[in-house]
Amino acid sequence: MLSQIENLSSQESQLQTQVSTGLRISAPSDDPTTYGMVMGEDAEGNAINQYSSNATAALAINQASSSALTQINAIATQASEIATTGSGTISPSEMSAYGTEVDQLLQEAVQIGNSQFNNSYLFSGTAVTTPPYAVTANASGQITAVTYNGNASQAPIPLSSTSTIVPGSDSTTNQSLTAFMNGLISLRDALNSGNTSAVSAAQSSLTSSQNTIINGVSELGAIQTRITVAQSQQTSMSQTLGQLVSNQTSADLATTVVKLTQAQNAYQAAVQSAASLMQHDLLTYIAVQ
Repeated sequence: MLSQIENLSSQESQLQTQVSTGLRISAPSDDPTTYGMVMGEDAEGNAINQYSSNATAALAINQASSSALTQINAIATQASEIATTGSGTISPSEMSAYGTEVDQLLQEAVQIGNSQFNNSYLFSGTAVTTPPYAVTANASGQITAVTYNGNASQAPIPLSSTSTIVPGSDSTTNQSLTAFMNGLISLRDALNSGNTSAVSAAQSSLTSSQNTIINGVSELGAIQTRITVAQSQQTSMSQTLGQLVSNQTSADLATTVVKLTQAQNAYQAAVQSAASLMQHDLLTYIAVQ
């Protein structure tokens, strides 16, 4: 009788927990098989959450890189327009003024090229602590050459168990910016010297560099699309997995309340029966026999 009372008490307690928490399973003993499945699904959910965090970080890097490269492309367009004007018939003072403007564009391009995101240089490859574009300047502080100090390596970011992505620009684009900046130097010097032939030659070089920059912007746009698609898939998988776990662990409240009432009634009946039995001693049963 005592054993039965303990079992009924345990059952009642378990059902009360299910009613209060809304969970059918809160410990391995509640349903060992299902509990093991849920633990596996929880692990999968944690992995999806990590991939989702990776995608968020990758998207931020991609957007920062795309913004910087778009700004440099705008500089390239402006420089090309100046070169077109400078290769025509203009006065020496106008040529010099354009040369000063190109020098400002050069400084701006170097500054953007050495921009950082989360304390990491965007165009350095994996050498994220090294400014990618180093300048050589003359005695007056004017930039005379630009060299690339980054590397050609890239750090992929996992978006799933089977796919990774490099969110930033590739090494071809990164190093082409060096040629573009040196092209700006050539254009500036040609304008300052009034050499229209040299201006035309510099314009040709800048056009080639700008084509690479435009391709880089397009590639970053394609990468952004891949990241957003991955995020959509991760959200869908997370929701599906969450619903599956909920279905496996949630208690049917109406059914559980009925079971709890039955368990409470059974417990009370067992207690009353035990109390009734304990009112008699062994001699009573002997006398009955």
